[in-house]
Amino acid sequence: MIINKTDVCQIYILVVRHLRKKEKTEEKMETEIEKLIPHRFPFLFVDKIITANEKEIIGIKSFDKSNDMLTGSFPEFNFIPGMILVESMAQCGGAGVKKARLADGLFGLASMENVTFLKGVTYNEEIKYVIKNIRISNKLIKQSGIAYAKNEPIFEATWLCARID
Repeated sequence: MIINKTDVCQIYILVVRHLRKKEKTEEKMETEIEKLIPHRFPFLFVDKIITANEKEIIGIKSFDKSNDMLTGSFPEFNFIPGMILVESMAQCGGAGVKKARLADGLFGLASMENVTFLKGVTYNEEIKYVIKNIRISNKLIKQSGIAYAKNEPIFEATWLCARID
């Protein structure tokens, strides 16, 4: 098979179009999450909300080392900091509440209870948050959840968010 300059140019154009389409898709998801909660990089810790209803919210996050802020905690183990995981789960819960239109307003994390870390999780692993809505009103949101990596629980927590606007 002989490849000439025209073939190379056509292949290049196809690759560039594919990459641009992929970027637009990723930007669209990020824009959707950013419409739901006020957090922005480097403090936005939600990739996707899969399910959101009055009983349950399921969200996804994968951390990579491009966020330098996260790499200083337990660098020899390559672990994501536990409090970042808790914040990520709370953000998923908040984004899910907004996506399901269960409450209006701006809410902030007010308290955490029963936080139990079961296992460390490393970068580039997909984390799935399964969150139960315990109580939702226009003033308070109480939720509990379990985070999973590779289908194994890595931590669980219960938290309360209060309306701050």
